[in-house]
Amino acid sequence: MSESTRYPRTVEIRDGNATLDLMGAGMEEEVLAFANRLPGHDLLFLRRDITQPKVLSAWAAQIESGEITSLIARDGDDMLGCSAVVVDKHSWSPHVGELRVLVGPAGKERGLGRVLIQESFLLALGLGLQKLTAQMTPDQTAAIAVFEEMGFTAEALLKDHVQDQQGAKHDIVILSHDVEAFAAQMEAYGLNDMY
Repeated sequence: MSESTRYPRTVEIRDGNATLDLMGAGMEEEVLAFANRLPGHDLLFLRRDITQPKVLSAWAAQIESGEITSLIARDGDDMLGCSAVVVDKHSWSPHVGELRVLVGPAGKERGLGRVLIQESFLLALGLGLQKLTAQMTPDQTAAIAVFEEMGFTAEALLKDHVQDQQGAKHDIVILSHDVEAFAAQMEAYGLNDMY
């Protein structure tokens, strides 16, 4: 199923539904408003500060160029969360995607993170990626548990790797998933037409 026919679509989450859609140009203001509502600690695992308009402009440009595939989750007009599968086609690792998931306060503890991870995993399969990584601070135990339940395993711990706006340093844990092995398993079961 192609991205254009899969989205937008409505998914069930606890206490209601969310509409998933592909993120595209023109959504920067909505994402900026969402990012500004997030606790600063939730943004630490991102490589760039998405509360900065120039960073969001670069994100939109990378979506247009195909380097990033992003989803946005809404409840009506309220943005609940978003995800991104980031690929650097010019690096030594064009077969690896980085998965980034953000869930705002209105989407927490409703299963939205799991839905965004699942949908992003399907996007990664469609992109032909062989491996996915995700990173977060070790104290984000609920997020780590969801990733691990979905087959991601801890691969590295980077000490004092990020610095928050107050100057405090934090560790980052990197999780990974062998997408290629999963795709082969799906094909063996005749389920590869799901993505």
